[in-house]
Amino acid sequence: MRSRSNSGVKLDNYARIVHQTILRHQDPVTGLLPGSPDQPDAWVRDNVYSIVSVWALSLAYRKNADRDEDKAKAYELEQSVVKLMRGLLQCIMRQLDKVEKFKYSRSTSDSLHAKYNTKTCATVVGDDQWGHLQVDATSLFLLFLAQMTASGLHIIYTQDEVDVVQNLMFYIEAAYKVADYGMWERGDKTNQGITELNASSIGMAKAALEALDELNLFGAKGGPGSVVHALADDIQHCQSILTSMLPRASISKEVDAGVLAIISYPAFAVDDINLVSLTKEEIISKLQGRYGCCRFLRDGHKTPKEDPNRLYYESAELKLFENIECEWPLFWTYLILDGIFSNSPEQVQEYQEALEGILIKQKDGIRLLPELYSVPSDKVEEEYGNPHSVERIPLGKCPLKWGQSLYVLGNLLAEGFLAPGEIDPLNRRFSTIPKPDVVVQVSVLAETEEIKELLLKNGIDVETVADIHPIHVQPSRVLSHIYARLGRNPRLGLTGRPYRRIGVLGTSKFYIIRNTIFSFTPQFIDHQQFYLALDNKMIVEMLRTEIAYLASRWRMTGRPTVTFPISQTMLTEGHTDLDPAVLATLKKLQDGYYGGARIQTGKLSEFLTTSCCAHLSFLDGKGSGSMGRHDEEYDEGDSDGYVHELRYDAEGDDDLAQYLDHLLAHSSPKKPKRQVGGLSRFQAAAAKTKEMVTLMNKAQELNVHNVNMYLPSKLFRTRKESLNLNLPDSPSCQGNYVPEVMLTAESSIPRDASGSIDYNALALLLKDTQCLQDQADILYILYKDKGMDWDTGLHGKGSTVRSLLGDLYKKAGELKHWGLIRMISGILRKKVDELDSACSDLLAHQKHLTVGLPPEPREKTITAPIPLDQLAALIDEASDNNISVAILTQEIMVYLAMSIRTQPRLFSEMFRLRIGLIIQVMATELAQSLNCSGEEATESLMSLSPSELKNLLHHILSGKEFEVQRSVREMDTGVSSAISIHHLGNVGATKSERAGISKLKSDMKMLDQPSSPTYKVRAQSLDLESIKSGRYRLPSIESLDVPEMTPVAKDSRHGQWLRRRRLDGALNRVPVGFYQKVWKILQKCHGLSIEGFVLPSSTTREMTPGEIKFSVHVETVLNRVPQPEYRQLLVEAILVLTMLADVDIQSIGSIIHVEKIVHLANDIFCKDQRDLGAEEHILERDTSTGVCKLLYDSAPSGRFGSMTYLTKAVAAYVQDFLPSGSCAVQ
Repeated sequence: MRSRSNSGVKLDNYARIVHQTILRHQDPVTGLLPGSPDQPDAWVRDNVYSIVSVWALSLAYRKNADRDEDKAKAYELEQSVVKLMRGLLQCIMRQLDKVEKFKYSRSTSDSLHAKYNTKTCATVVGDDQWGHLQVDATSLFLLFLAQMTASGLHIIYTQDEVDVVQNLMFYIEAAYKVADYGMWERGDKTNQGITELNASSIGMAKAALEALDELNLFGAKGGPGSVVHALADDIQHCQSILTSMLPRASISKEVDAGVLAIISYPAFAVDDINLVSLTKEEIISKLQGRYGCCRFLRDGHKTPKEDPNRLYYESAELKLFENIECEWPLFWTYLILDGIFSNSPEQVQEYQEALEGILIKQKDGIRLLPELYSVPSDKVEEEYGNPHSVERIPLGKCPLKWGQSLYVLGNLLAEGFLAPGEIDPLNRRFSTIPKPDVVVQVSVLAETEEIKELLLKNGIDVETVADIHPIHVQPSRVLSHIYARLGRNPRLGLTGRPYRRIGVLGTSKFYIIRNTIFSFTPQFIDHQQFYLALDNKMIVEMLRTEIAYLASRWRMTGRPTVTFPISQTMLTEGHTDLDPAVLATLKKLQDGYYGGARIQTGKLSEFLTTSCCAHLSFLDGKGSGSMGRHDEEYDEGDSDGYVHELRYDAEGDDDLAQYLDHLLAHSSPKKPKRQVGGLSRFQAAAAKTKEMVTLMNKAQELNVHNVNMYLPSKLFRTRKESLNLNLPDSPSCQGNYVPEVMLTAESSIPRDASGSIDYNALALLLKDTQCLQDQADILYILYKDKGMDWDTGLHGKGSTVRSLLGDLYKKAGELKHWGLIRMISGILRKKVDELDSACSDLLAHQKHLTVGLPPEPREKTITAPIPLDQLAALIDEASDNNISVAILTQEIMVYLAMSIRTQPRLFSEMFRLRIGLIIQVMATELAQSLNCSGEEATESLMSLSPSELKNLLHHILSGKEFEVQRSVREMDTGVSSAISIHHLGNVGATKSERAGISKLKSDMKMLDQPSSPTYKVRAQSLDLESIKSGRYRLPSIESLDVPEMTPVAKDSRHGQWLRRRRLDGALNRVPVGFYQKVWKILQKCHGLSIEGFVLPSSTTREMTPGEIKFSVHVETVLNRVPQPEYRQLLVEAILVLTMLADVDIQSIGSIIHVEKIVHLANDIFCKDQRDLGAEEHILERDTSTGVCKLLYDSAPSGRFGSMTYLTKAVAAYVQDFLPSGSCAVQ
């Protein structure tokens, strides 16, 4: 018999440690591990971490086997791991109803439990009796399931279990917008059961999704059916939210040691090495002590000051825990592992030595890692006075199995028994290695032969949809339906993935489905839902944004491929040429650089070898009967594109499966002989009429309400005649207007004998008038008085007000009459498809939203994601049912979400985005720049094209100086009032002005205006003023308080600082570090009073300076001030006050009234101005605040600057508290 080698002896010693501390507690039936003798339940997170050392030991034995017994030992250890992982899987499978509900509700009451009965796998406490929703625990289980499977363990046995894992991936995929209780099971640190977004949960979910994507759960023996899939867009959402949060851990915790698990082993979820280093430094500098690290600042758990009889803390009580938080040795085991994976032997040695000094040695020589070290109750005052000085005592579980396991793992790696790659077979540790530049492949497709020829004339050679056979092109919503089939299992009651839109990362791959190659167009191409896609400049802008996003976020093998179809709507009005914006973009794409990204244009077939390709095998070989599910009911009148409850179908037919069957059944399509309006671009196969009819019949047989859900937009809609509207072909009302039909003030509205409105006669007027504005006015009256479903009876039955508005919407869309489009969208209650996801994106970036105009209660705050219908209803309510405000609010919410995805830096130091104020500021900006009244400015705002509106919003957000002008060019946007926006140079003038041509431009504008189409429309529109005191007036933003502007000389800088303050106040923009300074000043007074609302100093007893929660709290008090420019002056006053925080004085008074300081500064300013001979009309005061308007418009610095006067006012206000002998203020 061979002698045992040294390494074998060491391994046997580790086996003894693992057996004594972990394995001997494993339940023989379920395989689960109890928390401790006092806490017999099995926690998911603790179980997974505890078994990691057993898995590592089995790998070490297999690698260093001296004898056959070692291989047997390795197998035995492996089976212990499998048994525990399967035990957790059993616990989860008993709660599949929760997994199913949670995918839709994301409610804490529908979440999987965090702990189970060790002996039976049953639940141990009620849904509401514990902080069960811990996304990181479920994610950790999935991450190690993936790693262990990749290392060769067989944990998943059946196809049903594969479906369970796939549905668990859906359970965690929205982690970036799920507020949970986090890894410490308490949510907000006040321990009052308030959930919050946690970086540790988002990072772990991202890691689990990446690890499982395309993994075969049956290992090497599995076929395509046991592969699970994650969606790249969900992973990327988690990535961007995580990046925006770190180094903060959540809204109430500015730093948390638990984040070590996601920046290093096991998750490696952050790919920016600088952010990893910054987060690690924050944790070590703020949380590390002599016995480990605190979990987070002011953590009261097991401290002598904690009341053990209460679960929650009082807010002001948290200050008591400062400097006496318990220290956990557990975090040093993470730092040892981090040193091993980052190849830093010094770090490994430092923490190993520190850890050896605090482990508790048993009589049998085994060292145990205790849960935490606490300050003894008799040494609390000493520790307060001199932190990290007293000897602490071990408390809690000993050993903490989770920590003991990671300690053993660290030793096995440090001593060379295992290489990092063996414990990380999926290579997550390489996440921070820089990736090569991404080349985005763009394939342009022409919808018809005619468009192909037009493109060829312009030197752009493309294929038509028919040319690319056998590749099939489909809209992104078909891909959403395909993914909705993933993981369906009727036997287990699992419905697969909720129907959600697929982002650009998902549509930039080729897919092999049923042995056929599919390509999908990006989601923003889908026309039918909302008017943003009617604006070609907006389509082009979205393409640029998506390409830039792809270039910066693509992480998959192969290049991304964007399929960009050119349809009829992208031509000029006469269909004779391409829209100039689209043509310019196509030419830029051919140059090889667009939107900051490298581009390769070409044909789809050329890209097959270089692209990323996914094989969706779950649709292969399944007869339609086995799919087992009808999809969502879908009604176009209220089509929100969001998931509805799926229903079972007794026959088990599946519409999508049959659609694919038909789509793939026929041979190569012939090129279409005639144009199919705007749709054949999506359709490679169903080009022949016979096939289209077959597919349409199939959809009707399956009782699918709206074929558009599965098929290219409008493909099967029979082309109806326009119901009854006599619609013009030109953008404006016809010049040869029939005098008999003219609606003058006298004849305006037809009335019956009793003098009331004759609605039937009014409806008949629709046939006689050709002016869109008049038709809209008439339909608005009918809608207000008769309702949406009143039948006008113009062409037999069915000509309801709703259908007529729909017709008018289409025509206004063709003519790009944006004011009308927005108004009709509002009346028809259209919702932006992605409104709820836009809202969730903004919230996930830790921004609160408000809709409606201040003050509260009209202004409504949104702090958590809400379903689309509720969100739309809330916006309507906050808008006082003003259609224009409601529709603009939706639009701006979508633009803000687009901006925060690609340029999150625009939003730094803003925690609440007030959309009502942003709309008001936009209208004010137009009123000022175009020298017009508030009402005209509001109308101009409504008439801007989506791309112009987004551009204006971007300039306002950017914080740079800009100028808005009416465009001098021929208005090619129909009746919209075109504007152009210029960045201003250093001298406050645009380049063209500096060249001296502004006078020429203004002369041209004077000539241009009278003939502009907008004026024509208005001249001939219905005079509705006379009816019932304006009750029927088309809605405008009447509630916007747009200040009247006085014309000013072009070259002066009058109004510039007022405008700057108004913008910053509306956007809640404050200087960097402002909130930390406010925290400091609150420590030296009893509170700050702002217009009667007090920010008490007690808030600093609960919150730390770097908490988002504190910043939001301060912002809420400031937001009580409705005037943005006044709010900004108050911010400046507080900023001057905060300078006193660094002065060595104990107190600067009780409650400081900030508005008094501003009024004091205002009085000194006015006195100075009068002394200099200023006339009274120059010193006019704002009626609502009493502040001189000239002070609002003063630069901050300089002799007459606002800061100069505020400093004088502060000095006068706090004079009594300043140390004697201080300099007098001159």
